[in-house]
Amino acid sequence: MLLFSVQVHVPYSEFFQLEALSAYHRVVSLEDFMEKLAPKHWLSGQRKAYCFETAAQRSADKKSCPMKDGNPFGPFWNYAGVEFDASVLFSGISFSAYHQPQWMKKFPPSEHPVLAMPGAPAPFPVIEEHVGLQRYMVWSHRMVKEGEEHISTLLTRPYVGIHLRIGVDWQNACKLLKSGDAGPHFMASPQCVGYNRQTALPLTMTMCLPDLSEIRRAIKLWVKKISARSVYIATDSESHNKDIEKLFKGKVKVVSLQPDSAQMDLYILGRADHFIGNCVSSFSAFVKRERDVHGLPSSFFGMDKPGKVNQKVEL
Repeated sequence: MLLFSVQVHVPYSEFFQLEALSAYHRVVSLEDFMEKLAPKHWLSGQRKAYCFETAAQRSADKKSCPMKDGNPFGPFWNYAGVEFDASVLFSGISFSAYHQPQWMKKFPPSEHPVLAMPGAPAPFPVIEEHVGLQRYMVWSHRMVKEGEEHISTLLTRPYVGIHLRIGVDWQNACKLLKSGDAGPHFMASPQCVGYNRQTALPLTMTMCLPDLSEIRRAIKLWVKKISARSVYIATDSESHNKDIEKLFKGKVKVVSLQPDSAQMDLYILGRADHFIGNCVSSFSAFVKRERDVHGLPSSFFGMDKPGKVNQKVEL
């Protein structure tokens, strides 16, 4: 039997308040753009795709932008009903705000009213100067209502929220760290080892892929520190909820909702009295940024205190 996952496009406003972004920059939803602005400024038959020359190397002819290459890119543009008629390649320029004058000179709005790109025009993972922009991502009223209902129904405060990124794909990724093919700056790790490559702290395997012993240790530490009565587990794999329940002999409630949308996990983790995340994960990084905005405490597996790697000999 073959199982296929279907990518479903969900409007931004389903999860976050679009209006909150306007405090930072002018913004319009994809749906409103396609309905109200595209017919005038982005006519069908004249839609150009923009990408780096290196990205075009992934296309069959080596000179077209791979706008619909894979998931979620293909489903995203198909949802919008967009077909691209030409490609514009560029190089020698970055998405840094410091390059804004170069962008305006290279692609003046009078000639290029819409710049459609394969992915977000921003570095990945989030760089230090963009961390504070998290304050403009405000949960929708629907998400707040549903999230608070889950918390009040399933959990008793204070509660510790943990993110276990331990699936097979993640295990393979962390092997790059063990083999030496990846260094301290690995995916979202700058959030805990530091953004400066010269002064970055070491990134340990425990921080990337905590074993059950580390998971139990960290949870026990923070449950005791805040006198937690519940533990909420968000995971891409095994929740280890039975092992954690045994750890507290049934005195602490352990919940793993595994909701239909990962955003609900993000919401519940963001509201925890303490959060334990994965240093390397961008999912954990989202939670950490949101909690920082609201002044809520966080830690990482392998790093109980910010800027200080736990002392453990790793063979």
